Amino acid sequence: MSKSIDRGNRRNLTRREFVKLAAAAGVAMSVASACSAEAKNEMPYRALGRTGEKISAIGLGGYHIGTQDDEAESIRLVRTALDRGINFLDNCWDYNGGVSELRMGKALQDGYRAKAFLMSKIDGRTKTAAARQIDESLKRFQTDHVDLMQFHEIIRLEDADRIFADGAMEAMLAAKQAGKVRYIGFTGHKDPEIHLKMLSVAADHQFQFDAVQMPLNVMDAHYHSFEHRVVPVLVKAGIGVLGMKSLGSGAILQSQTATAIECLHYALNLPTSTVITGMDSMERLEQALDAARSFKPMTSEEVAALLARTADAAADGKYEAFKTTTQFDGTSHNPQWLG
Repeated sequence: MSKSIDRGNRRNLTRREFVKLAAAAGVAMSVASACSAEAKNEMPYRALGRTGEKISAIGLGGYHIGTQDDEAESIRLVRTALDRGINFLDNCWDYNGGVSELRMGKALQDGYRAKAFLMSKIDGRTKTAAARQIDESLKRFQTDHVDLMQFHEIIRLEDADRIFADGAMEAMLAAKQAGKVRYIGFTGHKDPEIHLKMLSVAADHQFQFDAVQMPLNVMDAHYHSFEHRVVPVLVKAGIGVLGMKSLGSGAILQSQTATAIECLHYALNLPTSTVITGMDSMERLEQALDAARSFKPMTSEEVAALLARTADAAADGKYEAFKTTTQFDGTSHNPQWLG
């Protein structure tokens, strides 16, 4: 299966082959349908793996919260999202030098913390660095706990061994024992093989993650595919699937092969617990809400048509620079964050 759609094969696939791929891509359509049974303010809610938590099908990306000139507007955006039914908030210790967490923390005051399933990420690979970053995140958020804390940028094959051998996991488990962290996950955007290595090393240590985050979009289906190599493993294990880069940081739209709503619908059609998307304006928030509101499980024919349209553009990873370049590798440019 994966050889016919991944980087090793550049030929154009026939429509019949795409229909077969879409049907065999796993449990995507049935899971997407089942997970969207609950809704609030027209926002579908889905299960976060085996945790028993229900989170919004669309998640608010934290990076852009720290890039706006007007702090008050970014706070208003977070609160509006929460009021409109988005409860999953993404962030990271290193986003914009901590500004993203600080602003989100301000937005979560006045009773808004209770509305949020709050996630953040740390870069530390050592016990000292990981523990310090967890505490700094909590201080910025002005809260005593985050709902999900993830190891950020698992983009090297050695990252898994470092996290388990150098003390980062020990610090994370201690934070969970202390009530600072409820669930534990990891993220990465480079290669599915690295995600599989992380899951394998965790299993060797008798540990199972609660959630895993990765790029899931119409281009990923064709190149270094997380959808085809990692998602089925997570679904089988009951681990929450967190999709990101559904628009490829905007690059997919530049390819003119799919609209923003089509991109979001494609990611929602996968067995994702949530699809995290950047929202730097009320217009982008409304776009995300509209995608969630209008989503219906896609047919095999609809998936096939969209994949056929994006196949050529996706073939060499041009529109997924986070896989093919170091442009998005914050810890490569700032190795001191690893500890």
